[in-house]
Formats: sequence, C-alpha cells, structure tokens
Amino acid sequence: MYRPALSAMLVFGLAAGMGAPARASADAPRPGAAVFPATIRLPNGFQPEGIATGPGPVAYIGSMADGSVYRADLRTGGGAILSRGTGTQALGLKSDPSGRLFVAGGTGGDARVLDTRTGRVLASYRLAAGPAFVNDVVLTQDAAWFTDSTNPVLYKLPLHGGRLPSAAVPIPLTGDLVYQGGEGSAAFNANGITPTPDGRGLVVVQSNTGGLFRVDPATGATRRVDLHGESLPEGDGLLLRGRTLFAVQNRFDTVAVLRLNAAGTEGRVLRRVKDARLDLPTTVAAFGSRLYLPNIRFFASGPTPHISYNAVAIPRP
Repeated sequence: MYRPALSAMLVFGLAAGMGAPARASADAPRPGAAVFPATIRLPNGFQPEGIATGPGPVAYIGSMADGSVYRADLRTGGGAILSRGTGTQALGLKSDPSGRLFVAGGTGGDARVLDTRTGRVLASYRLAAGPAFVNDVVLTQDAAWFTDSTNPVLYKLPLHGGRLPSAAVPIPLTGDLVYQGGEGSAAFNANGITPTPDGRGLVVVQSNTGGLFRVDPATGATRRVDLHGESLPEGDGLLLRGRTLFAVQNRFDTVAVLRLNAAGTEGRVLRRVKDARLDLPTTVAAFGSRLYLPNIRFFASGPTPHISYNAVAIPRP
C-alpha cells in the first residue's frame, strides 16, 4: 500500500538495475467475449489505495483520503460508494466468498470488516495502541493477516470456522526483516503481503529496502527470499497466482513479475511490465485475464478535492 510521503514523491529517480520493462497494452477482446472497460473512473478527490476483486465481476477500492470504499462493476466501469469513511483510512482490501471485505486502516492503527452487499461494518479492531500504519491485508485459510509499516509486527485475525474473532493477535517479526528508521518514505517497512505458494508461510515486501521476506506465521520469524541479486524498491501491493508473484513498484509505475519456489524462499524476476496509464499504482487485484491497479497519482501541490482518479486494467502477464 502506498505511503503518505508526498514531498519525497517527486525526488526519487529510477533505481539502477531495474532492467528494460515490457510494455502492456489494453486487452484485445476475444471473439464473442464481452468487452470490459480498461479504465474505472473514481470520484474526484478519492485518492484510491487498496483494491480487491470478486466474487464475480466487481472491484472494491479503498480511499486513503477519508476511508470510503467504492464498489465498481468491472463489466461497465460504473459504480458507487459502498461504505462512507468511518474516520480512518481504507488501504489494503481483501474480499472473501462469504461477502465480507477486510480493510486495513492505515494511520488509524485499526482494521474493519464490511458487508459487501450493504457496506455495513460487521466488526472493528484496534490493532495498535500508538503510532502505526496498518497497510495491507491478505486472507489465508484460517486467518486475515495485516502488515504495519511502522511497527515490526503482523496482526492476525483468526477465522476459526469462518467466524470473526473478538480481537486480533499481534505476531512480532524477528529475523532477517529489520525495520529501518528515518523520516517520510524512509520509515516505511513491511507493506504488501501474500501467502507462499505452498500455503505454509507468508511473503512480505519491505518498501524502503526492496527486500522480499518469507514469514513463519506461527512464530513471526523472517527469512530473506533469495531473488538472485534482484530487489523490489518501492515494493507495494503483492498478488500471488500459483507460483507467479505480481509486485507493484509504485513510484516506478511498474509491475514486477516473479516466479517463486513452492516454499517462497527463492524467486526470480521474470520481467517488469509498464503501461502509460499507470500513474503511481499502489495495489493489484486480478479478474479473468486482467490485472487491476488503482492510481493514487500525486502532485506537487498535494491532493485536492478536484483531482480526478481512476483504476486501470492491464493484461495479466
């Protein structure tokens, strides 16, 4: 998920060694197939951050500005606000087959679960007592896991039998993933999160170092993923499909495509995909043969209520 260091946004150049990216274009429709729009327009001033898709051809997009959640029909591109902001941000999102949407609360240090049909808040959780940046979330078979970019901890919501718990369980992070201090963007650490291909662990990207780490969910012990000399600077949202990992590198307007081993201890960057419509993308979700990415585009003057925003679809590499 993106981090709110606006002034640093414009001064970072491309990191060396990223390689020549492949370029994506809008999907060419298959004969007889419905043509889904490649751009989803969002309300002015929305500042989209997180995105989740499904069940079905629908996307949920969270607002960094006021915590609202927008529901879009991927078949038409139309949509409306599902849930008005509750006072904290709406960053990482994940939906489940039961019609629930899990929302990371950013600087609010919280998480909430919404009903995807009505937008009603089903449960709220205070995750951190002090300063925090609850950034992203992933669902596994028995839990929802949230990252905190400023505190070395994962927050676990156990989902025994699918039931929502009364409280979250903090899992301190130890081992190779060492949080870095600093000001602004340099202070942002664990960001995107996904399961390992074998489902036995978790993978987290550290934005300020570009490192990728495997996490033991039972202990919080971390181990650096061997990327054979590569890294993921400005790494943001992660999405796993099989053993293919899609990693958003936000300031580079890029999606890195990696191949992981089953345990998530080793991987290789296969290619990097760019598209002219990417304008500081933060997170990524998939539907059909497409990836969907919200653009949180920033300006030297900072965000205003009049700035337009969107999410775009690119072919899934």
